[in-house]
Amino acid sequence: MTEDILVRLRQALPMLRRSEQLIAQAALASPAEVANLSITELAARCGTSTATVARFCRSVGFDGYKGFCLALARAAVDETGRRYQFGVSEGDIDPTDSTRDVVRKLAFQEARAVEETAELLDLDEVDRVVTAIIDAPITDVYGSASSGLAAQDLGQKLRRIGYIANAWTDAHLALTSAAVLRPGSVAIAFSHSGETEEALSAIETAHRAGAFTVAVTNFPNSPLAQMADAVLTTASRETRFRYGAMSSRMAQLMIVDVIFMGVAQRHPESVADALTASLAAVEGRRRPRRNGS
Repeated sequence: MTEDILVRLRQALPMLRRSEQLIAQAALASPAEVANLSITELAARCGTSTATVARFCRSVGFDGYKGFCLALARAAVDETGRRYQFGVSEGDIDPTDSTRDVVRKLAFQEARAVEETAELLDLDEVDRVVTAIIDAPITDVYGSASSGLAAQDLGQKLRRIGYIANAWTDAHLALTSAAVLRPGSVAIAFSHSGETEEALSAIETAHRAGAFTVAVTNFPNSPLAQMADAVLTTASRETRFRYGAMSSRMAQLMIVDVIFMGVAQRHPESVADALTASLAAVEGRRRPRRNGS
């Protein structure tokens, strides 16, 4: 396993049994401490059995408890080093934190979201999505709430370089657009949880219309991921004040930029012409600066 076990645990959490979720939550809360516990001690701490702990290890991709603990210990060391770089002792924001602490912790969380997303990305899937967009007559992009911001960003980026793309944040407009997509079109849905009803309905409708469907989600086993033809996975964290909504947005925007650059690289000359034309179109809307300002 090359990816961080902490990322794997966060992504697996919603799909685990309740008893296994308790084990994962203990490991995420105190990875260094849990790595030094025996299987009996961890079972007792989580109020479960050693058999459940062993089953949990297999569920998250390990042959046994020893391998799980070794991966957890390595991840704990890496996490400690990265926190030291940002000057934070732990990543969660506390009500008593100073503004300086809040800034450092947000910087830590958002930087980790981008780094872990980059490490986790399936590059073959990225290439499939980029090729599909280039060949598509139209690309639909769906997202609600904070995911809608990422959807809108991708839509406007593709339009700016000459591709026909629509970004829909209204559920009804998304469905009506998805229903009339032609075969060969692309439909991309952003949903951190992968369980957003609006995203699921739009992707299901687009699939029936013959579109190539793409899920951008934090959970690779979520309903949205299982429904889509291609999955691009983000890696962000939820904490006490739920600023996972912030780090998830940063991770999604990382995916947006990866897709955009992948498309732009294929036809650099036409993209450069389109960018020049779109810049010239809005240049006249800028007000001149006042003298002395």
